[in-house]
Amino acid sequence: MLHLDVEEKSWPLIRPFTISRGSRDAAKTIIVTLRDDQGNAGRGEAVPYARYDETIPAALAELRAARSAIEAGITHADIPRILAMRAARNALDCALWDLSAKQQGEPVWRLAGLDEPRPLVTAYTISLDTPGAMAARAKENAFRPLLKLKLGSGQAEDDIARMRAVRKAAPKTRIIIDANEAWREEDLPALFAAAKECAVELIEQPLPAGRDACLAHVPRPVPLCADESAHGIEDLEKLKPLYDAINIKLDKTGGLTPALALAKAARAAGFSLMTGCMLASSLAMAPAFLAAQLSDWADLDGPLLLAEDAQPAMSERDGLLNPPAPALWG
Repeated sequence: MLHLDVEEKSWPLIRPFTISRGSRDAAKTIIVTLRDDQGNAGRGEAVPYARYDETIPAALAELRAARSAIEAGITHADIPRILAMRAARNALDCALWDLSAKQQGEPVWRLAGLDEPRPLVTAYTISLDTPGAMAARAKENAFRPLLKLKLGSGQAEDDIARMRAVRKAAPKTRIIIDANEAWREEDLPALFAAAKECAVELIEQPLPAGRDACLAHVPRPVPLCADESAHGIEDLEKLKPLYDAINIKLDKTGGLTPALALAKAARAAGFSLMTGCMLASSLAMAPAFLAAQLSDWADLDGPLLLAEDAQPAMSERDGLLNPPAPALWG
């Protein structure tokens, strides 16, 4: 018999976080805890995201409505059948992995048939702001090996100015950028050319999901990565002519289980891989860290942006993120 607890958690940010869709000063998450009668407990954290028509109250309500089915005993394969919201599935799937690890005395990576995880370089996000402000933040963090720039506000010239200012401030740092669906088709040639000029190595989601078919015909001197357009294996065929990479996020796939399956299928289809995150604590990053072992880029800096974090927090130094402690997850 299992026992389910669900709660909402708000993690204050060090500074406001801004993307093309708006700004926030806290990371708001849900946490699922599964306990068995032997005293073992597994946890999972997720972020219901309004962009995908998911909210924290709705996710919590869905989990509570499924309490009887969950507490009677479930497998990872059961979760999509009893929960519709992918963030809710993610929290439950990760909690079940964590519980299994505690019950069996084996790490999740071994239970999942993965290699032992190694430290990874994670991107560090520079929030959307003026070119000068973004350059200042980039200069402060130029010691990091990989910066991620949030773009997509104002005219194309504004984002070109942001790219150039950041590149000047951090001349030796690798850079990826994320437009969060905010660019326009007619501006792509100029924006892509500026990205190449600034030695950007990847551009995430330049156009709105569902309105990106033109990418099949636009020359792209910098590889493109699908984020809002990529959720599961079912998306890969339509994305192949449009993108070079996909961003795997557990809140989009519905947990670690489908994330690992998506990574395998995407590799087989010829995509490069990024593992990303929503704004959340180390508890959410820990399972994503395993998926990131299979990726070319890791963007798991959520905890680095928080004023307080889940404990024991994942450790990071100079952009190198270490595997989570078993006491945190897995």
